[in-house]
Amino acid sequence: MDHLSLAAALIAITILTLTPGVDTMLIIRNTARGGWRDGAVSSLGICSSLFLHAGISAVGISVILMQVVWAFSLLKLAGGAYLVWLGLTSLRKGLRREIFELEQDRMATLEGFAAGRSLREGFLSNLLNPKAVVFYMAFLPQFIDPARSALLQSFFLAGCHFAIAMLWQCLLALMVRQVKGWLQRPRVSQWFHGLTGTVLVALGLRMAVEHQ
Repeated sequence: MDHLSLAAALIAITILTLTPGVDTMLIIRNTARGGWRDGAVSSLGICSSLFLHAGISAVGISVILMQVVWAFSLLKLAGGAYLVWLGLTSLRKGLRREIFELEQDRMATLEGFAAGRSLREGFLSNLLNPKAVVFYMAFLPQFIDPARSALLQSFFLAGCHFAIAMLWQCLLALMVRQVKGWLQRPRVSQWFHGLTGTVLVALGLRMAVEHQ
């Protein structure tokens, strides 16, 4: 993977990680329930499932490569279109001045910490999240070199995602209440939607036309 492709991959991974979603909600809830350890172990469960997503996606990519070469290009085009759609969705939210919905009732009372429970909840939350599955199937083909092992390249990108996500989610667990209030500020939400939307659209367009 060349430096430009790696940089683009890291940008996309970072945006996916920072954008509030199911994983963010789980970290917030579990941190409120059992403190920083609960949030950190939940993050470990979430991030561990990334390698399973990567493995499944790599197998699918390998099967496509063994069948027809043009199907791989079609998959890359579809992935680029998906990222553009994600970006346009974020831009639309920014124009509508939507704030992040981090509802108060998701902040549970302290119930203590159980590592097995936190790990299980994090792992299953991400594993069963259809958005994570679709993103990996759309994302990985953009950076896979057909001449090399799809599985090894997929695990490398999953490792990068693991490191970035663990760092962010553990930091989020430390600042959960402050981040909750910060993200719900209208101007912050609008700025964040606009920035992430613009970058995702740009990446999607680049990926869709790069090999045409």
